[in-house]
Amino acid sequence: MTELREGDIAPDFTVPLDDGTSFSLASAKGQPVVLYFYPEDDSGGCVDENKEFSERATAFHKLGAKLVGVSPDSIESHIKFRKKYGLVVPLAADPEHVAIEAFGLWKLKKLYGREFMGLIRTSFIIDADGKVSRIIRATRILGHAQKMLEALEAHVARK
Repeated sequence: MTELREGDIAPDFTVPLDDGTSFSLASAKGQPVVLYFYPEDDSGGCVDENKEFSERATAFHKLGAKLVGVSPDSIESHIKFRKKYGLVVPLAADPEHVAIEAFGLWKLKKLYGREFMGLIRTSFIIDADGKVSRIIRATRILGHAQKMLEALEAHVARK
């Protein structure tokens, strides 16, 4: 699995969304896409992150971007998660790690001396031509959605 870099062509993938449709990067060509990958529905940091992206969803859309959250959870889990917290961002289910591995985010993690495979919380801006414009690791969860919005604003301003 190669590490994606800014300027690379983003790998295409198709994953189901919690609204019964599916999402692929190929279908979004012609507009920027903001993908945020998060580890797990209904866990503390992931709740905060998804709420922040939902609060800013209108601002992302005004900039012409398609905004999608991706986790390894199931569609059923996403539906419950969205309803419980009133989330508005489409959530993609990737239990087979199709997109997660294509973007190089399924890696060995260490927590409290324990090693395990898991998702590295990361967000991407994919430009209208399908190239990776920005990669931002979510080192701090609170404020990450705002950081992504500002990165998208800068990306749009350059175009």
